[in-house]
Amino acid sequence: MVDTMWNDQTTTMQTLKDSLQKFNADRDWEQFHTPKDLAMCVSAEAGELLECFLWKDESSDVDLDAVQEELADIMITAANLGARLNIDLMKAVERKLAVNAERYPVALARGRATKHTHLPKVVT
Repeated sequence: MVDTMWNDQTTTMQTLKDSLQKFNADRDWEQFHTPKDLAMCVSAEAGELLECFLWKDESSDVDLDAVQEELADIMITAANLGARLNIDLMKAVERKLAVNAERYPVALARGRATKHTHLPKVVT
């Protein structure tokens, strides 16, 4: 296992992108990173994450090391897809949060796990 100084507070998305670009180039893997294959890989990795929780109930211990690895695989693959399509992921996340803020106003969504299409309508 590699012990690094990376953490959520200090490691930028650009650092991740640069590291992935070098990692992939060193292995000549860019040729395999088509948008279709990367999108399919995100789904496959998400399935592997689900497997960590399969047949477990709320009181079961979850293998956090396995969850961490699968989350990392998802993030790596998503970052590779974003790079391949020239998508600024942080900008995309910011935009999506703004969309979700409109879809899920606090007054209507707080404490509810209801899809935005089924929330009560805002009365003006």
